[in-house]
Amino acid sequence: MKLGYETDDGLGTRASLGLVVLQADETIEAEFRRFLDIDGVSLATSRIPSGRDVTPDTLKQMELDLPAAVDLLPPTVRFDAIGYACTSGAAVIGETRVAEIIREIRPGAAVSDPVTAVRDACRALSITRLGFVTPYVAEVSAAIRAKLEVEGVSIAGFGSFEQSEEGIVARIKPPSTLRAILAVAELEPCDAVFVSCTNLRVAGILEEAEALTGKPVISSNQALAWHMLRKAGIADARDGFGELFRRQLR
Repeated sequence: MKLGYETDDGLGTRASLGLVVLQADETIEAEFRRFLDIDGVSLATSRIPSGRDVTPDTLKQMELDLPAAVDLLPPTVRFDAIGYACTSGAAVIGETRVAEIIREIRPGAAVSDPVTAVRDACRALSITRLGFVTPYVAEVSAAIRAKLEVEGVSIAGFGSFEQSEEGIVARIKPPSTLRAILAVAELEPCDAVFVSCTNLRVAGILEEAEALTGKPVISSNQALAWHMLRKAGIADARDGFGELFRRQLR
């Protein structure tokens, strides 16, 4: 017996989002499920090869691998926004080049990356002095800092775990990151603290960190999720994920 059926527009009735995730990333998908728990918003992910260690050379290699990773996103989905989920990769490859590659494969989608997202978050929250926490080695941290210190944003306090191995970064305990946020917030006067790296677990401590510092705290994953939603036309205010999500900002 042949059965009848009906079709609809799929899961993304409000927005369909695509995300290119590093092969070595163990964190972002779990955190994105929390940030994007919104009726009618769908998320599809693809993986891109990435090195065990975060170095300029492994990051540059992703420029060559990005087209194939984007092409592996479901071809039948009309994506409203696609994100490249690597803060350090976006800094080393360049946000403009990342956007060009993605648009060559999916010309109809808006594009985001954590560096662009954090800069837009700073504008939205009127942040000019930013505390900066990273897990990276010095050369990678410097590349991200150079990208952030534009358009009126300066880095005040800075601290790093100085760890290159992705598997260790994914296992840094959130209380350690919380202590790092508090330490950097006290180094120099700042308007907010940015915690870089999509593989670092920050979603669960955002509210506590903001309460203890009295400042907005922005993470790579939080900013990228917020930015992709806004690019897709979703401006819902949500509690539990820091000041950035709490305000209904566009």
